Amino acid sequence: MDGQVTLAREGAVALLTLDRPAKHNAITNAMAEQLAAHARTINADEAIRAVLLEGAGPRAFCAGMDLKAIEAFRTPWDFRHRPDYPGAVRSIRKPVIAALKGWALGGGFELALAADIRLAAPSTRIGFPEVTRGWVGGGGASQLLPRLIGQGQALRLLLTGDTIDAEEAQRLRLVEQIVAEDALQAEARALCERIASFPPVATQAVKAAVRQSFEAPLTAGLAYENELNVLCLAALREGTAP
Repeated sequence: MDGQVTLAREGAVALLTLDRPAKHNAITNAMAEQLAAHARTINADEAIRAVLLEGAGPRAFCAGMDLKAIEAFRTPWDFRHRPDYPGAVRSIRKPVIAALKGWALGGGFELALAADIRLAAPSTRIGFPEVTRGWVGGGGASQLLPRLIGQGQALRLLLTGDTIDAEEAQRLRLVEQIVAEDALQAEARALCERIASFPPVATQAVKAAVRQSFEAPLTAGLAYENELNVLCLAALREGTAP
């Protein structure tokens, strides 16, 4: 098989690995379908409380969708209904930590945007080259980037296709922390384990509440937060919280 997405579990942490290092972990259609299937497994497994998303090998987190995978679609209509691999990560209800190194390009960084917290090694290089090839990314960059870094900075990245390094990514608030190359996996794992140690009814409620803040007006968001607060309290008091 030319690449795969593997799912392993260590305690309460799921390790979700893009495993195609010879091709910078570029996503094939089969890998996109595997990722969607793993997301469903993670949501269904109550023993999983946090997820570490990483790329295999030293050179890349993910270089986006394999261009040959795009050519495999017979028509633009078929392409419209392709497996949505960033959407698969967004569908995960548990907290997701992305560990970035090397290239994180196009759909590869859209995968990282779909995660909740992003740690980056100094080697990380982020960019959105789609415009240079004549199209726009379809995994969320045009919608999520302006919410994170503002319209002007988002358009600068999306309209030029320029790559930025880890330090600039942190300055723009695209990544939360820069971690030494040889400590990245351990640091990301430790963060997952810490989050996994808390009641999942709380961690999943926090994630749902923050994501709602991007969608709802403030009054509705505050009401939603309060309802989740009550739900958590009720679950803990009744002993129904895992």
